[in-house]
Amino acid sequence: MMAFGSPSSKAHSTSSTCHSLLRELQQIWTDIGESEVDKDRMLLELERECMEVYRRKVEEAANAKSRLHQSVAAKEAELATLMAALGEHNINSPIQSEKMSASLKEQLGVIMPLVDDLKAKKDERVKQFADIKTQIEKITSEISGSCNIVNSLSTLNLEEHDLSTRKLSECQSHLRALQKEKSVRVQRVLDSVNEVHTLCGVIGLHFGETVSNVHPSLHETSLGQYTNISDSTLEGLDQAILKLKTERKVRYQKLKDVAGSLFELWKLMDTTREERRKLSRIISFLDISESKVVEPGALTLEVIQQVSAEVGRLTKLKASRMKELVMKRRAELEDLCCKTHIQPDSSTAADKSSAMIDSGLVDPCELLANIEAQINKVKDEALSRKEIMDKIERWLSSCDEENWLEDYNLDHTRYSGGRGAHINLKRAERARITVTKIPGMVDSLISRTLAWENENQKLFLYDGVRLVSILEDYKVSRHQKEEDKKRARDQKKLQDMLLAEKESIYGSRPSPRRSNSFRKTNGFHTNGNGSVTPSPHRNSVGCATPELQTPRSYSGRQNTYFKEMRRLSTGPLNFVAMAKEDTMSFSSIGGSEPESPPQG
Repeated sequence: MMAFGSPSSKAHSTSSTCHSLLRELQQIWTDIGESEVDKDRMLLELERECMEVYRRKVEEAANAKSRLHQSVAAKEAELATLMAALGEHNINSPIQSEKMSASLKEQLGVIMPLVDDLKAKKDERVKQFADIKTQIEKITSEISGSCNIVNSLSTLNLEEHDLSTRKLSECQSHLRALQKEKSVRVQRVLDSVNEVHTLCGVIGLHFGETVSNVHPSLHETSLGQYTNISDSTLEGLDQAILKLKTERKVRYQKLKDVAGSLFELWKLMDTTREERRKLSRIISFLDISESKVVEPGALTLEVIQQVSAEVGRLTKLKASRMKELVMKRRAELEDLCCKTHIQPDSSTAADKSSAMIDSGLVDPCELLANIEAQINKVKDEALSRKEIMDKIERWLSSCDEENWLEDYNLDHTRYSGGRGAHINLKRAERARITVTKIPGMVDSLISRTLAWENENQKLFLYDGVRLVSILEDYKVSRHQKEEDKKRARDQKKLQDMLLAEKESIYGSRPSPRRSNSFRKTNGFHTNGNGSVTPSPHRNSVGCATPELQTPRSYSGRQNTYFKEMRRLSTGPLNFVAMAKEDTMSFSSIGGSEPESPPQG
């Protein structure tokens, strides 16, 4: 009764109501006449019933509290999971600070908005991951060449525990790397396809069939189909390009070989420009390297067959004109030998070649090939002789200057001061310097010629005569000429002494003919501007040395050698006429002999 009579209550009105009802119940029992035992029994029952109600309410409240605890714990766990998955670590602090002072409902009220926000963020993050994963899978399948794209959402469910921005950044970086690789591969495929297209155009192959053999998507792509950029496609394109380049190289070499034969036939047959112009566009591709030939149709089989057909036509035409071609090439050989001063091979001389062709003893083609080989041999030898031939030309030019200087020195009017005299005077000064270098030129030429002969193991022939022999003979003749000039000067001094002695005894007497002999023009004439130059044919008064004779060692080639020595040797020296009584006689170039002075 005491426990029931004084329950603790939070509200004063509830406590007053309970006491009021208890008093009213006790009054009713009194009026009824219930005994004290019955009253106590009924109060105990009433107290028991109240306890059951309180106990039931407490249990319900405890269950509700437990459920709230579980809800808060579940939400906290969900919040922690979402925060861990999203990488959000800055939301814990306000929850932990409010948890100590707030009730369970308040705590639940704080957590629920956060969970809802994180769920929304998670859904958005899942969509981002799904989009990125879809692109990654698509690009990966394109690179690998696989047509199966795995559902990214099913794959993503396995990785929902990590939806952080770090993971998102990694996926985005991976996607960008794949996109860059795809871009590089697409560009490589485009470049390779363009190169295949160019090569197919050059050699005349079907482009569509060529790239379709590598992968059908390279030629035609249907709706929803992408161009294959896998490693196998790139490798296939590289192999196709290598094969096409090899074919282009083979055809270029084939066209070059056929064109070489065509050029030779054109040269042999004297083909006109109009006829050559028909194939000029085809042949023009040979002026550039094989790797730079990109003109469509430049190396097709039809082009090569067209050139080959022209070669066949000219070959048949050449057979009917073979004798004429042999004579023409022999004339070219002789002209080349004449220019290079090399003796041509006498086995293919024009008369012999004509007789052999007419008699049928030799195949004209073989004879023509023999002459061609001789021409090439002469060209090669001329190339090795070029340095010596240049020295010979400089030597001959110096000899011409020496001849001019001798004629100039015999001109008694060279210092007359006429128009152009100063020009000849300067030329004479240069000629004197040049003449002093002639012996050194000859020695150097002999030394170089001997070195050439030792190197090539054969004699250096100049128009059939050994050049060293010509030079040695020239040195001997030049030495003889110097000796003759010295004797002539001594003879002149002796004559002057005799004349002076006669004049002292008999007195001076004029000698018209002798005076005229000293005043001959000596081969000089006056040009339009008044200068004096030597004429081509010198008319000398006298000659101190005779012309060079044919060496005994070259008696078999007298005519050729004699003409060459006349050209290589310097001109004969000219001196004033000598008296007959001095027992020294000198013949002049004109064949006249000077008269002796009158006897006293």
